[in-house]
Amino acid sequence: MSTASLTATDLDQLYDPPSDMIVKGVLPHLLPFHLAYLRVATFFCFATGSSAGLDASPRGGPPGFVHALDDKTVAFPDWHGNNRIASLRNLTDDDRVGMLFLFPGLEIFMRINGHGAISTDAALRERFVEGGKTPKTAIVVAIDEVLFHCGKAINRAKLWSEEARIDRANVPSPGQMKAAISGQDPASAKAIDEGYLRSIRNDLY
Repeated sequence: MSTASLTATDLDQLYDPPSDMIVKGVLPHLLPFHLAYLRVATFFCFATGSSAGLDASPRGGPPGFVHALDDKTVAFPDWHGNNRIASLRNLTDDDRVGMLFLFPGLEIFMRINGHGAISTDAALRERFVEGGKTPKTAIVVAIDEVLFHCGKAINRAKLWSEEARIDRANVPSPGQMKAAISGQDPASAKAIDEGYLRSIRNDLY
């Protein structure tokens, strides 16, 4: 397998240039059609980095959980997860971020690249109250560029097709993995799985 390093010139020779419309579609601010997609958005992946490495984490919420504060700024709540808070820690070192939105059932992505900051502003956090709970922080992203991305990857993966759904029995369960990592008896996996499902389905905020 060849792993020779390629230069930018090499890549330009390998790939066709993007169309004029693709180039024009990379914008420095939100337009009404971007806002329409944000109003229905329920999921995106959040990419951050630091001197220690890179991270990408899933973010989800009810439709419109990412708020446009103005045409150059969006914000979203940081709800508790596994408490590694890798994204937040990265932002204290490097504020560059990427957001990749998936829209269930639609064959298109939306991307936002920019610079993020962690906010504890009470008024901002109140905008994101869910189930009577207020997030400890919100993340504010100043937009450098926003663009739409074609959905070929969705169709290659058959992501929205019923036939693409993975049978839970075909891969190790969270309980089986946790039991293996912690050295517990494999028989404990069932109880671990039950606790895991209760948590991820009910302890959302």
